[in-house]
Amino acid sequence: MGSNQSSEKLYCNRFLDGNGPPSLVQQANAEVKGIYKVLSGTQPPGQMTWVILHRDLPGHPIDNTLQINYIFPGGIQTDKHPHPGQPYAGLRLCAYLPDSRDGRRVLKLLDKAFNTELLFSVATNNEGQDVVTTASIPLKTQAEGGIKVDGYPDPDYLKNVRKILKDKGIE
Repeated sequence: MGSNQSSEKLYCNRFLDGNGPPSLVQQANAEVKGIYKVLSGTQPPGQMTWVILHRDLPGHPIDNTLQINYIFPGGIQTDKHPHPGQPYAGLRLCAYLPDSRDGRRVLKLLDKAFNTELLFSVATNNEGQDVVTTASIPLKTQAEGGIKVDGYPDPDYLKNVRKILKDKGIE
């Protein structure tokens, strides 16, 4: 490299020798005691997409709406589900966020939660059928109607869902 310094002192050589800092993945998954843990849930295979709707949500009059579409085909349960080897019914679900700075921030967090399989799970419904359902992270599945029907207006939703996601390691 044209330097008369020892190669051990060169910054890049420490990385090549494996003596550099932990990788970004290791840093992101590091627990308090230094144990590395990969976040993973019980979500079955599915798809998450989103589009912008040119209309506002109640409580967000100056913002467009982000519509998130979740699609899960039916399938056979694996060892991480309640009844391995048994079928489960799929799910099509829309969720809504305001197209604002905070709404986009929550969208990124929900995408991360989806990719770590934390948003949905397989559970038995009231009729005794195994179905894909939302996990413990609340989604606004109605554009209107208020909190009682998982809709807007809900002035605390974005703050609350960020806190819930943070508690699950999604930041």
